[in-house]
Amino acid sequence: MSMRRKGKKRARSETPGSTAHPKNKYSDNPPDFASLASLYPSFKPFVFFSGGSRPRIDWTDYNATRELTRVLLLHDHALSWWIPDGQLCPTVPNRSNYIHWINDLLSSQILPSSSCGNNKVKGFDIGTGANCIYPLLGASLFGWSFVGSDITDVALEWAEKNVQSNPHVSDLIEIRRSHILPSEEDDIKVLLGVVKESETFDFCMCNPPFFETMEEAGLNPKTSCGGTHEEMVCNGGEQAFVTRIIQDSAVLRQRFRWYTSMLGKKANLKLLIPKLWEVGVTVVKTTEFVQGQTSRWGLAWSFVPPATRKIIAPTPVSKNTLLSFMLEGIKRQYSAADVLQSVEEFFKSSGASSKLNSNTFSVDIVASSDQCNTITNRDDVDSVRSHGSLDGSSLQVPQDDLSFRILVFQQMPGTLLIKGSLQHKDSPFSGLFSVVFGSLEESMKSKFCR
Repeated sequence: MSMRRKGKKRARSETPGSTAHPKNKYSDNPPDFASLASLYPSFKPFVFFSGGSRPRIDWTDYNATRELTRVLLLHDHALSWWIPDGQLCPTVPNRSNYIHWINDLLSSQILPSSSCGNNKVKGFDIGTGANCIYPLLGASLFGWSFVGSDITDVALEWAEKNVQSNPHVSDLIEIRRSHILPSEEDDIKVLLGVVKESETFDFCMCNPPFFETMEEAGLNPKTSCGGTHEEMVCNGGEQAFVTRIIQDSAVLRQRFRWYTSMLGKKANLKLLIPKLWEVGVTVVKTTEFVQGQTSRWGLAWSFVPPATRKIIAPTPVSKNTLLSFMLEGIKRQYSAADVLQSVEEFFKSSGASSKLNSNTFSVDIVASSDQCNTITNRDDVDSVRSHGSLDGSSLQVPQDDLSFRILVFQQMPGTLLIKGSLQHKDSPFSGLFSVVFGSLEESMKSKFCR
């Protein structure tokens, strides 16, 4: 399910990229093929040893990728697992990233504590597949209980087999048939009609059908992960499928604390997030999962009013209309142009108007009160919808738009000066500008500095 990459070919590796989840056990310790081959004779025929290079497997061989998944689940998670030929074969490191991100959401203080009073976490896996990978990982890593749904007989049969093959977690996982309501494919209900009337969940998760046709799904000749038509394809691709989840969530609302889905195309984030605000969500969170050369994106939302979060300005609150900070020790692969573009994207992702001028190395920003509130509540590109005015440290939310300019100056190799200036020097909102500028500083230093 990896998308085709343009440009120079690179040898595929299981070494995670920079945004692999830090708690993912494969983040710093990619699978050791040589060690696994010595421990599991069934895996050894799929491992190639050549000269002084690292052992490798043929990623275009479905049997090799399936056997790797089997031995990783057994070796690292004590899970017995198998799927029949042709069913979607997940990669354990990539799926682990998603599970750990869900745990981050549940552990965060974005939403108020659950009123039910118990610490038992219950999740719902939309389209669990024959592999049932998310319920098995969530139950074994965190002790979560799950409902896993699917529509095909093969998926339901083998998901149940994989659950029953692991008696230490089998009591935590229920496999449930998802009926198509009504019979028209375009009107599939992914949660409605599957979630029982009295049920509530802490979260749902989904690895949606990424593609519109099987031809599109087969564009990447470098990997073989299998996958049936039902697992890989739906009318409208992943955007349409996740839209269905959004529509169902608008009915179920707070029956789930978090709704989440993985995405294969970053561009779909910009198309789906406005739909979330339209149905009245209170929180939107996004992330990127990188494992080897494969990038995926996570999208999460909630209808639960966020926990009261006091916005505390720097002490004392800066009343300057001119602010600046230094980016020192910039990673070698980044230039001033990269930083300038990232500044533009930082504000655009919160909905603010951003206009980049490459001649003057500046970005002009116009942000509404809601957008300022989103920026000051964000974690990277995450956002929280305001339910009132900003409070704390006498900050005022502008009734009119806040206009300011950000400039990037090259100081010396590896060092940039970032300046910010309010367009209206007599603005009463310099305290808020200071907090917004501080959020930019935190994001830029995290992304570009060593």
